[in-house]
Amino acid sequence: MDSKYKYKYEVHMHTAQSSACGKTPAREYISTFKELGYDGIIITDHFFWGNTAIDRKLPWEDFVEQFCKGYEEAKEEGDKVGLKVFFGWEACRRPDEYLIYGPDKAWLKAHPEVRDADHAELHRIISEAGGLMVGAHPFRERYYIDKINLHPFQCDAWEASNFGNPPYQDVFTYEYCKKHGIIMTSGTDLHDVNNLKNSPCGMLFEKPLESIADYVRVIKSGKGFMPMICEERRTRTPQMKNERPIMLYNEKNEGRFVQLNEII
Repeated sequence: MDSKYKYKYEVHMHTAQSSACGKTPAREYISTFKELGYDGIIITDHFFWGNTAIDRKLPWEDFVEQFCKGYEEAKEEGDKVGLKVFFGWEACRRPDEYLIYGPDKAWLKAHPEVRDADHAELHRIISEAGGLMVGAHPFRERYYIDKINLHPFQCDAWEASNFGNPPYQDVFTYEYCKKHGIIMTSGTDLHDVNNLKNSPCGMLFEKPLESIADYVRVIKSGKGFMPMICEERRTRTPQMKNERPIMLYNEKNEGRFVQLNEII
């Protein structure tokens, strides 16, 4: 590992307060991250159309207020021990999911249109706000995903390594990003603090991040950082040819569903 990348951050994680699938309360993450030498974390709980733990029937401002509780409790605890805690969220566009960084709680309250915007409009809104939009686990196959959509032109980067994926899905993402020059990130997609010690994912930086704006700026620049992508998540193996074909939608194919091996 290049020694110039000294500062380690987790950039994709969920709390029990704000994500229905979260197992660990926000405060209970902090001591483990500190013990393992992390310099900071970004809370990215599932937002309105995702697997949120917040009642969608609440008025918009009340929804946002409740949604931010996980982040706020984690930050309060992080401030006590010197662990940086920043705010983000994971937006779902059925089945696509995106990690959003930059806009804060006040911005969300003032922009209810972000709730229902499709992926292209969402990218425009977030870009105008000076934020960053990252395609989360682009080649993921799950019971709730009926097809794989690739939108390389309507994101700023892709999450090329996600500990919630089996390695072969990350290999496909890594190869696609390398082929098409897409900026890559890496995140644990953490829901349970007990899984953190085994995670090979995360982001390394040359300089410490002092704000979420620093994260946005550095990732968009494409330099000064290194996504943690271990060998098994970026190298094909003979066994991968036995993985079932994936049908996906690709913008370059005019909306046509294609087999994975036609583009990778």
